[in-house]
Amino acid sequence: MLKEGRLFACSRRDGDIYPGFVTGEGLYAEDARHLSEFRVAIGGRTPILLSSSANLLYRAVVHASNPDLFDGDKLLVPQLTLNLHRDRLLAEWLYEHIDLRNNGREPVSTDLHLYVAADFADIFEVRGLRQRISRGEALVPKLTKKGLCFAYQGEDGVMRRTDVWVDPAPDNIVLRDHRASLRWQLRLAPGDHLNIDIAVGASTDGGTHRRQSFQAANAAVHRSAQQWEDSCTTIQTDSRLFSRLTHASIRDLRGLITPMEDDAIMAAGIPWFVAPFGRDSLITCNAMLLLTQTPARDTLRFLSRHQALTDDAVRDAEPGKILHELRSGELARAGYVPHSPYYGSVDATPLFILLAAEYFRWTGDLEFMVELQGALEAALGWIAHHGDRDGDGFIEYERRSRGGLDNQGWKDSGDAIVHADGSLAKGPIALIEVQGYVYLAKVRIADVFDALGMPDTAKSLRTEAEELKKRVNDAYWMPEEGTFALALDGAKRQVRSVTSNPGHCLYCEVIDSDKAASVAERLMAPDMFSGWGVRTLSQDSPAYNPMSYHNGSVWPHDNAIIAAGLKRYGFVEATEKIATALFEAAIDSSDSRLLELYCGFARSSDVPVVAYPVACKPQAWAAAAPFMLLQAMLGISPDASNGILTVDQPMLPRWLRRAELSNLRIGSSRMSLAFTRRLGEATAISLLNREGDVQVTIRH
Repeated sequence: MLKEGRLFACSRRDGDIYPGFVTGEGLYAEDARHLSEFRVAIGGRTPILLSSSANLLYRAVVHASNPDLFDGDKLLVPQLTLNLHRDRLLAEWLYEHIDLRNNGREPVSTDLHLYVAADFADIFEVRGLRQRISRGEALVPKLTKKGLCFAYQGEDGVMRRTDVWVDPAPDNIVLRDHRASLRWQLRLAPGDHLNIDIAVGASTDGGTHRRQSFQAANAAVHRSAQQWEDSCTTIQTDSRLFSRLTHASIRDLRGLITPMEDDAIMAAGIPWFVAPFGRDSLITCNAMLLLTQTPARDTLRFLSRHQALTDDAVRDAEPGKILHELRSGELARAGYVPHSPYYGSVDATPLFILLAAEYFRWTGDLEFMVELQGALEAALGWIAHHGDRDGDGFIEYERRSRGGLDNQGWKDSGDAIVHADGSLAKGPIALIEVQGYVYLAKVRIADVFDALGMPDTAKSLRTEAEELKKRVNDAYWMPEEGTFALALDGAKRQVRSVTSNPGHCLYCEVIDSDKAASVAERLMAPDMFSGWGVRTLSQDSPAYNPMSYHNGSVWPHDNAIIAAGLKRYGFVEATEKIATALFEAAIDSSDSRLLELYCGFARSSDVPVVAYPVACKPQAWAAAAPFMLLQAMLGISPDASNGILTVDQPMLPRWLRRAELSNLRIGSSRMSLAFTRRLGEATAISLLNREGDVQVTIRH
């Protein structure tokens, strides 16, 4: 998987892209597949893969060699004679530099083929949607001065184009059935090599990006990546493995930032979710505030500009609501799917308010709060009116759009909201964690309204929050289970499944203190904690399936939120247990990344963590999870408008002895902090340097 800017590419480990709709391979831009085939053959045969790596999200390197090449029964070129080196880069174009070298002792005569096609399939079609009754017009591919061009006139009236540029020119190009075969005849003496440079451009309605040389494009992306890292908090630890995890996450989060219109927003994940997703972007930006606050500002601005203004059942839109998903492909633009944008998310709106409040706590940026004021008031209006459908004080959802989602919380698969007997709950559904989000959003945004000179609004919000907290603890509590119900169904009955969702309520501090220990114990019980993290659903439920998406799997972002909530209530050991499990899941991976989710099988000493078969990697909120965990463990809580940084009960896990944060920004100040774990003692903290007047308060 590669991504940079508006482009992303999915290929096999050898770099080849094969046609089809099963694995989603291709080069994509703005939800259209601009390359559906891109593969290399030597002497008519697929090369042997030796190694491949994509440690940088924008660049991949492949080493391969030739298989035995025959003419009839005669062996012409023994395997492992030719070294094929493919260096691929995404930087507004896809660039590939091919070097084919003869490492044998005899001259080699053979050929190299590049097979290229562009089907311009919409991302929904690639994912399996088969509801369109017609297609646009695929134009006949054309040869150009330095390669060829594919084009497609969509049903949405948009012309999409793929330009393929090659140097040196191939000896011949064959065009057949909207597919091209480019052939170079090779005559390589021992030690000789052939270099081929390829560039693939994806454009829409005539818009083009300037093609550069591979070297110039690589230098530009490298500079951009370095500037991003330099702007972030620098995290150094004594654990090489944890440092690999945080460095990989930083690179992935940068790569997932996607230009949209005149803005930029954090895409949710590769390959299926390279688009604005309200919930995912908001949770991700909140989780990474320790690292940088810029994506939060950009995401809030983008989402405010796309906030729903009218009631539109086709898109599950209501005034003030924050979008769930925005797509720019042919099917969305032509009306086959409602994602233009689609608003079927019950939690994005309170999460929008919460992120605005958390951004203000980190930055003290009152000018931006003034800019957002109208959007915040509209979002609060949605919570008060459309969100609470029956006036009972809880926020519910129910699908109105024929093409929309039945479930509209973060567990949005169709079978995710189940009763204790395994039957599906019927709506409208009032999820427990959504009530927690609303509570914390109102508590925190009240501080913003105070800063805006609106004390009466702030007072009303705090009063509403306290009333909601009482209702939540009364209506959702299951004393015999020692935890909270997953939801209330349409008949206001508890959905009594034991799930991870109440862990989010610990984070939101909506749970009464006399119930918190019981909730923590229930989350960490063997039927819930797999050894790799807290499961989404209890192992004892009839609906439990460790290989399901939401009914027994383990999600890193879910666990990071739970761990942060446990720490807020003082459950340090449980926090460390979850942080350790996720860290060990990450180091089980060859590239030190956390996946979108894992299967919920119980941990065994001789079996590595089991990945979910089609988990996104990278996934934004999984990449951000290490920073939420680190902030929770270190107890960092900012209050930029008052010039205070509180460090509350800092703790380092047993696998970290030292952690140092440099270039940590609180408002206009920046500082460096060092945390050291001493045997048998509390974690010590040192202020290494400080620029600005923020004060550090430490609580042990």
